[in-house]
Amino acid sequence: MQSTTSRRFQPVLIAVLALLSLVPLSARAQEGPLETAQPTGITPEEIIRRFAAKETEFKQAREQYTYRQDVTVATPEDDGQYREVFDVVFDDKGKRLENVVFAPQNSLQKIQMSPEDLDDIRHRLPFVLTSEEIPEYSILYVGRQKEDELQCYVFDIAPKQIEGKKRYFQGRIWVDDRDFQIVKTYGKTVPDIHKKKGQENLFPKFTTWREQIDGRYWFPTYTKADDTLHFSSGDVRILEKVKYENYKRFGSNVKITYEGQDVQKGQEKTGGEQQPQPQQPQTPPPPQK
Repeated sequence: MQSTTSRRFQPVLIAVLALLSLVPLSARAQEGPLETAQPTGITPEEIIRRFAAKETEFKQAREQYTYRQDVTVATPEDDGQYREVFDVVFDDKGKRLENVVFAPQNSLQKIQMSPEDLDDIRHRLPFVLTSEEIPEYSILYVGRQKEDELQCYVFDIAPKQIEGKKRYFQGRIWVDDRDFQIVKTYGKTVPDIHKKKGQENLFPKFTTWREQIDGRYWFPTYTKADDTLHFSSGDVRILEKVKYENYKRFGSNVKITYEGQDVQKGQEKTGGEQQPQPQQPQTPPPPQK
C-alpha cells in the first residue's frame, strides 16, 4: 500500500531466526503446542524436497482450474474500502482470463493500491514454493505442530537475497505430514519499497489457509490480514480479506501430474467436491469474521 509521505530508503533483509517472533496470537488460535525436537524417521531436508515437489505439482494443477477471487481491503479508521471480485476462467482457445464481476468505487483515502499490491493479491498471497524456487530461500525447520486436525511440520523461510525488483515471501509455513503439501502460510511479501521522492509502499502480514480440493490438491481458500503499516506520516491499520471460491477443473487436454503419475481428464470431480480419502484428516475452513 502506498502513502505519499517521505522516508529515506532503507534496504532491509530480516534474518530467518527473527521470523520466530512474527507469529501473533491471532494467527496461532487454531494451533497446538509447538514441538521443537527434530523429526523422526525423516530429515528436514527430505521434507523440504518432498513438499517442494508437491508444490510444483500444485502450481501446475491450479493453472488448470477456474475459480472466483473476492478481494476486500479496508482502512477501518475512515471506513475506506477497495473491493474487487473477479473470475479466473478460460476462453474457447484455452487462454487464461480474469473477468471482473464486481468492482464498486474505491473509497480508500489513507492509502493507495499500488501495482505491487495488486500483483501480490493475485500471485503471492496464495504462496507457492516450488523445487525451482527452493535455492532462493533460507529454510529453517522449527518443529511439529497440530493445525486443526492435521499434524504438520513447521518451517520459517526468508529470501537469501533480494534480486532486482523481484518480490518474495518471508514468514512461516505449515506442511501436512501425510500429503507433504503446504496447508497454511503466515508472513508478508518483501521487500517494502521506499522510493527517492518520499513514496512509501508497505505491505501487511497475512495468513493464508488452504483446503483440499478434489481429494488431491491443497488450494488456497482464504487469506486474512489485520496489520498496522508504519508510514512516516503515521500508522494506518489495514484489514484485508481474500476468498478463493468455486474451484472447477477446466475441461482441457492439458496433462498434469500428481505424485509422479498423469492425472487424466475425467479422473477428478469438478466444483470443488472432495473425493473420499480414508483416514485423511480435513482442515475446516478458517473463521471468516
